[in-house]
Amino acid sequence: MQQTWRWFGPNDPVSLTNIVQAGATGIVTSLHHVPTGDAWLLREIEQRKQEIEAHGLQWSVVESIPLHNDLKTRSGNYTELLENYKTSVRNVGAAGIKVVCYNFMPVVDWTRTNLDYELPNASRALRFEMSDFAAYDVYVLQRSGAEQDYTPEVLARAKQRLDAMTTQQREQLEKNIIAGLPGGEGSYDRDSIRAAIAQFIALGTQGMRDNLFAFLHEIIPVAEEAGVRMCIHPDDPPFSLFGLPRVVSTAEDARQLLDAAPSMHNGITLCAGSFGARADNDLIAMVREFGPRIHFVHLRNIRREDDGSFFESEHLDGDNDMVGLIAALLDEEDNRRAQGRLDLIPMRPDHGHTMADEIGQAGLNPGYSFGGRMKGLAELRGVMHALEHLRRAPTTD
Repeated sequence: MQQTWRWFGPNDPVSLTNIVQAGATGIVTSLHHVPTGDAWLLREIEQRKQEIEAHGLQWSVVESIPLHNDLKTRSGNYTELLENYKTSVRNVGAAGIKVVCYNFMPVVDWTRTNLDYELPNASRALRFEMSDFAAYDVYVLQRSGAEQDYTPEVLARAKQRLDAMTTQQREQLEKNIIAGLPGGEGSYDRDSIRAAIAQFIALGTQGMRDNLFAFLHEIIPVAEEAGVRMCIHPDDPPFSLFGLPRVVSTAEDARQLLDAAPSMHNGITLCAGSFGARADNDLIAMVREFGPRIHFVHLRNIRREDDGSFFESEHLDGDNDMVGLIAALLDEEDNRRAQGRLDLIPMRPDHGHTMADEIGQAGLNPGYSFGGRMKGLAELRGVMHALEHLRRAPTTD
């Protein structure tokens, strides 16, 4: 697998020089300054690509070309937005970038309630706490019917936790949930998020799935012409939030998506942390089944809790079998070589703990520390080297 690193552009406190020092060879990035829905210009893509290549790195994956909510609901000026998206995919392909990761999550992209969860070793991790989310949804946002989406036990804990919070803690919880996280479409206030939620709830799960498939039927032919492999990121977390529809949360969701547009240019991003937040998702079985159409991998581990809560654990110490997952991915690359395919699977260490002097550092994107991701990449690289060595070793009777 190609070892890549997510970079948030020139304003990222983790520089391209840092990334070279970490040992990655590929960059995963976007044109973050382009408003969601606008077309990407070829000259701007090439300018960013040249900046990356000047450091001896390759722009391996676009993550992402964000989809405007009107594209997901097929409302407003979605036809113009669709044409802009096609232009962006064509221009990415013309610049020689072969993989585009995107997501189809409604309203909020990846969601956490705590961006500074202290671990026993004093490092900081990202956490999703179900009772805190319920506290916000039911008692702060006061979404109509929200209490029906939680068990009595979760509601009781939610009320207790909310009552114990200071005003500052309540404000921070709201900011964490609706103010936008790195790579997301944007932020909301309470009125705007209520309106967006209502629109998607009215659409429903089947309507959301139909709109995703309609998007694929328009975009995948363009991607084929441009030589671009599209790969959708799963829902994060992979279950409903705010009563919203979720359509990329399970193996069955992935199966339907791949069947809807049976092209090698319609693929998935195997995010171990997102799919793995559900105990019923067998990551290794998913690699075995969907392997030829896995175009990008996020390697991240989590610790699950019974009520749906989880936190992001050490890369090699969590509920996901990371060694088994990497072994399955290396098998998939062997299969590709046997078939004459030349494309390696780009992987990146997804998120990382904040530690040492980076704790409290201004401008650091939550989950995207340098030290934590470098540690994670080193651990994952060690697993890959060990497995590859074992595969090359001669067998003895």
